[in-house]
Amino acid sequence: MTSNPHHPQRIVTPCIGVCSTAIGDSVCRGCKRFNHEVINWNGYSEDEKQSVDRRLEQLLSRVMQGKFVIQDEGLLRWQIHTQQIRIYPYRDMYCALFELLRAGAGQIRDPGQFGFDVLPEHQGQSLFALREQVDKEFYLLSEIYYERHIGPLVQVSQ
Repeated sequence: MTSNPHHPQRIVTPCIGVCSTAIGDSVCRGCKRFNHEVINWNGYSEDEKQSVDRRLEQLLSRVMQGKFVIQDEGLLRWQIHTQQIRIYPYRDMYCALFELLRAGAGQIRDPGQFGFDVLPEHQGQSLFALREQVDKEFYLLSEIYYERHIGPLVQVSQ
């Protein structure tokens, strides 16, 4: 994600309406933000929101690149636009690919027609199953990040 000081991107909430922080989770199972980020989001500056979004983008993109390769970014962008998938324009295309899979993994028969392919070690799995794996791994990485970087700060302040 790049930030242009002359045309800063307004970061929208990554909330997907599946919040688990209300039931006590430290990391939301829906958007993968930390509980304090969910609570304080509307009070954050754009820089604070960008910082959170950068972390989410990096973690999700990392997991996606372990399972998929984008062959034709233009075709992928066109398919996302044609399918009317809401994406975050300031995130990389692996995050956009995840949004495409979230919206319709079961309908994609030929990933090549959408500008991406499944890495050889994952080709025996359905796109739906891969999307579920990505979501679980994204959540686990978010939990690990929380436990390493945020959890100790919470314990010190108590």
